[in-house]
Amino acid sequence: MRKQFVIIGLGRFGKSVAKTLYALGHDVLAIDSSETEVQAIAHEVTHAVQADARDEETLKALGIRNFDVAVVAIGADIESNILITVMLKELGVKYVVAKAQSTLHGKVLERVGADKIVYPEKDMGIRVAHNLVTSNVMDYIELLPDCSIVEIIAPTKFVNKTLGELNLRAKFGISIMAIKKGDLIIVAPGAEAKIEDGDTLIILSNNESLAKLPE
Repeated sequence: MRKQFVIIGLGRFGKSVAKTLYALGHDVLAIDSSETEVQAIAHEVTHAVQADARDEETLKALGIRNFDVAVVAIGADIESNILITVMLKELGVKYVVAKAQSTLHGKVLERVGADKIVYPEKDMGIRVAHNLVTSNVMDYIELLPDCSIVEIIAPTKFVNKTLGELNLRAKFGISIMAIKKGDLIIVAPGAEAKIEDGDTLIILSNNESLAKLPE
């Protein structure tokens, strides 16, 4: 399902999230106070805006409350990070993900209403661990405790078969969000899409289903 995301703060973490979500076929509004950062990402998201996200009127003007998910990716300025998180919840954003610098910072974000706290360094460790124990997992993003977006090399048993033939949702409980064929990305592929040797699959899966996938 196509969703609308707003990413506030275009440091390394914010840019990575914004580009990935856009590549997966979602609508992405990227906001940063730096014109340079906004221009750099303008062609890789749906909309990019230079604005001060600490200003409530600016957020209202951008229609923030209509977005499904907001990601507060500001890192160094903890005060702004917390203030923006509070305003987003007060403006009615359904789901707010906030980047935390430390456990204490994360606790404060929880208190002010953030729905999910992200610790980039810690999460990177989780992703590395998954890569080490599962040979065909290339990347891993935990959305919820039991739900992840995973990028895998297409298992041999899937090669030369269509998604309709594989019926992965019924057999494994996973959804194929995109297929990468070299530089080509097929977003939301249909049942007729055929998996070929060397393809990369971006899947949405719970952890139990992921463990059952063939290599």
